[in-house]
Amino acid sequence: MIAMGVSSSGKSATGAAIARRLHAPFLDGDGYHPPANKEKMRNGIPLTDEDRWPWLETLAGALHEAAAQKGVAVGACSALKRAYRDYLTEKAGEPILFVFLDGDIEMIRKRIEARNHEFMSPKLLDSQFATLERPSPDENVLAVSIEEPIETVASKVVKQLGHLKVFKRGQ
Repeated sequence: MIAMGVSSSGKSATGAAIARRLHAPFLDGDGYHPPANKEKMRNGIPLTDEDRWPWLETLAGALHEAAAQKGVAVGACSALKRAYRDYLTEKAGEPILFVFLDGDIEMIRKRIEARNHEFMSPKLLDSQFATLERPSPDENVLAVSIEEPIETVASKVVKQLGHLKVFKRGQ
């Protein structure tokens, strides 16, 4: 499972909260970026597809390995384009449920301006929204509004998992 969305949508905090509820490993996609990607973002330069493919492959492999322990792992990754979501699923070698953390740009702008991130520049928010391809109904996605507190969002996601066929290995 991957908590996905634009920067400051709450991917890391929500993903970690979901992982705690599932007693599953949590992998923050930010930790899998190579130094060159981090430097670009720190300087307000949007990543290209060429920058993202190796990062996504590394994260997918790590999620696959982490899921071997408990049958499920939770990650946080922007996964802004459908091609990225498809690539993550392909490289993981199994279905991934994407939890789309959906919020409007003004709400997220307030969040990004109020935080201090190691390398994600607030200047990149507009490019994040420009790149975002909202998930389609035919994708393995659960969309949730981020207007409520993170713990409430995480609880809602976990409650819905029992009704979903593909979120854990072997289902």
